[in-house]
Amino acid sequence: MIRVGINGYGTIGKRVADAVAAQPDMEVVGVAKTQPNFEAHTAVERGFRMYAAIPERLALFTEAGIEVVGVVDELIAAADVMVDCTPSGIGAENRDRYATYGTPAVFQGGEDASVGDVSFNARGNYADAVGAEFVRVVSCNTTGLSRIIAPLEDAYGIERVRATLVRRGGDPGQNARGPINDILPDPIAIPSHHGPDVQTIFPDVAIDTMGMKVPATLMHVHALNVTLAESPTAAHVREVLGREGRVYLIPPGLGLDGAGTLKEFAYDADRPRGDLWENCVWAESVAVEGRDLYLFQAIHQEADVIPENVDAIRAIFDAADAATSMQRTDEALGVGIRGDPAGFLGAGGVTAGVPQQER
Repeated sequence: MIRVGINGYGTIGKRVADAVAAQPDMEVVGVAKTQPNFEAHTAVERGFRMYAAIPERLALFTEAGIEVVGVVDELIAAADVMVDCTPSGIGAENRDRYATYGTPAVFQGGEDASVGDVSFNARGNYADAVGAEFVRVVSCNTTGLSRIIAPLEDAYGIERVRATLVRRGGDPGQNARGPINDILPDPIAIPSHHGPDVQTIFPDVAIDTMGMKVPATLMHVHALNVTLAESPTAAHVREVLGREGRVYLIPPGLGLDGAGTLKEFAYDADRPRGDLWENCVWAESVAVEGRDLYLFQAIHQEADVIPENVDAIRAIFDAADAATSMQRTDEALGVGIRGDPAGFLGAGGVTAGVPQQER
């Protein structure tokens, strides 16, 4: 049983805590918070042991009626591995603290790649993280791109990837972020940071990325053009992507025409917090002209990196190979969506996996 400590219990941390708690080979030994807000109360209600991330604030938790087990250093000492879910930049500051206790750590994509011994995507480079001390799970957008690049590279080879990322302005709870009524190239300079970040997973893949922010909170949407080494049919590409458990090929006829309906779909499927762990690829958008592949996909920025954090933990301890870990993670969480009422995808192209409520 791998004992996992989680530093930070916000958008990502609370999801990682639930995901780890669901795994048969892991347990959450505690979570650390900087303040006794509603998420701290939620953590305790869910049975997680609370630690004060800032020792000087320990009394604030007591005053708020939250039982605190200790301070973050005690959590680090008690854990086999830490998952750092603190705001961008704080993880890098915590790295030396973890090293002091000899506790390996998983960091998030908001940190610079230098924070880890390896940047990580389970489908792309799981083996590179085996035995590593510090692993950085790449960002939600880079995770989404990597999950598409890996099977395409395996099946056909890739000459170049061109991606335009339409990014949400902020998460639903980030009411201080914008834009409010604007569309912003972000960054204006090209490429965006996403291409170089993808190359921390696939160093030999040529990729150009452009980004923009829009006044939305639900999901990101990617427009991809991938020049392949071979010339497959669109149907064959759908079949290849349909074998990926963390890719949902959206068939026509369901009315899932945007991020809003996808989120409603997740709520109706009783997904925790309305999470979509999968890349949501519109099957109708998959088109091939010669060696050029085109598609649209939606990425739930709050959720898609959660399975990757779980797999990164197993990789650090060499507790399973990539396929076994991904299967174990997905089964425990209920990752995977299927369904093609009009038979659009064909027998070989139905997405792998079954939603939790259908198991």
